[in-house]
Amino acid sequence: MLPPEWIRVFRIKAQSLKRGDSWYLEYDENIEPDKLAMGWKQYIRNTGARFKCSMCRREWPSNKVKVLFHMRLKNGQGTVKVRPLRQNCKMCSEAPMENPRVESDNVHILMENLVEKIKQKCYHKNPGGQKRYFRSFDVDSPHEPTHCEGCIKGVCTK
Repeated sequence: MLPPEWIRVFRIKAQSLKRGDSWYLEYDENIEPDKLAMGWKQYIRNTGARFKCSMCRREWPSNKVKVLFHMRLKNGQGTVKVRPLRQNCKMCSEAPMENPRVESDNVHILMENLVEKIKQKCYHKNPGGQKRYFRSFDVDSPHEPTHCEGCIKGVCTK
């Protein structure tokens, strides 16, 4: 499930796209990196977020959270499928993968960068704006590839 803030912020940012085209953002847990349906384009972006283990309630921040986007523009209808990649707790055995909680300022930055990428990939325009970087967190321990869905899927740079 995609937090309502993501959809709201995307709608605002997408207003800068071509008039007459409508764009929608939807969560899709089935999209996979580098496995695109015909006519779709991919964008993978890094952000900072927090996680909470549903078993032991431990919380941790991460600056290595990958967000996967698949986008397509067809007959004036734009669709972006989004899937934030998850992490699991290193303290619990058999811990489930947890969804990240991305703070508002990083959601805004993600959506601004996404709209710039849509302009480039779907409208063939040179990026006008500069890529904005996410607000990072103070992280006490190193990134753990065995607990990161992005690393497991081969898209996380360690």
